[in-house]
Amino acid sequence: MEIKKVSIIGLGALGIMYGHYFSKRMPKADLRIIADRKRIERYEKEHVYCNGERCEFTFLTPDEICDPADLLIFTVKYDGLKDAIQSVLHHVGEHTIILSALNGISSEAVIGETYGDDHILYCVAQGMDAVKVGNQLTYDHRGILVIGEREPDLISDKVKSVAAFFEKVGLPYEIDTNMVKRQWGKFMLNVGVNQTVAIFQSNYGEVQGEGKSREMMIAAMNEVIALSEKAGINLTEADLDYWLSVLATLSPDGKPSMAQDVEASRPSEVELFAGTVLNLADQYRIPTPVNKELYKRIQLIEGQYK
Repeated sequence: MEIKKVSIIGLGALGIMYGHYFSKRMPKADLRIIADRKRIERYEKEHVYCNGERCEFTFLTPDEICDPADLLIFTVKYDGLKDAIQSVLHHVGEHTIILSALNGISSEAVIGETYGDDHILYCVAQGMDAVKVGNQLTYDHRGILVIGEREPDLISDKVKSVAAFFEKVGLPYEIDTNMVKRQWGKFMLNVGVNQTVAIFQSNYGEVQGEGKSREMMIAAMNEVIALSEKAGINLTEADLDYWLSVLATLSPDGKPSMAQDVEASRPSEVELFAGTVLNLADQYRIPTPVNKELYKRIQLIEGQYK
């Protein structure tokens, strides 16, 4: 199947970055941004900018009838996922392929409950350093989208269709035939980087050099490795080194999403990171003191929002 119509829900950092990229490489009407009427009015009044360039998007409300998307991409925060799933109803047809660029290790299963696992490709967005302030997004590195089936060692027609589309528009991507392990690896990185940078209220530079914050980050990541062994995923020190090498490529001035949330006094995804770790720790009866401390400190920060 050739991918021609693309729909995106969620104009956060990733939604703007990919939306702007696609908008310059495909017909305007074939890229649809799904948002409620109130948001659309705000976007049309204030506009949305990517690296200083105004984005030209076609907006659709969830109620508007349209042709189903060939490719539907979720780029919302996890706490907005359930609403987003209902909002994309008109965009899912018999052959629609769904990608979730959300953090964590559970969004595909949640989307699959409504639309069926057959529509879903697993996806990991890695290596980007986008920072969103108000309606302005800036980034130095776009990173890559890693795609693949949940079932290992399989390159399906869905994977080939998405790869062909990314080739056509020139978007950097990678096919992985062990996507569950890749997702756990990204989860491990997020548990370390997102939470540590958030409590130090700093940037990637904070954890790229040696020091107390980097030690805390790696300790939090090692707790995920211990859990992965119990879950049968079996992350290793080599995986830790790989994700630290990804971290090293990011702009030192860039910030992960949780640090941006804390800076803007928004609720963070701490439940998706330390919250998930603590739940798994209870399940497998493994101590995770670093994530327990991170969870407590982030909750304390959020409790002081005005």
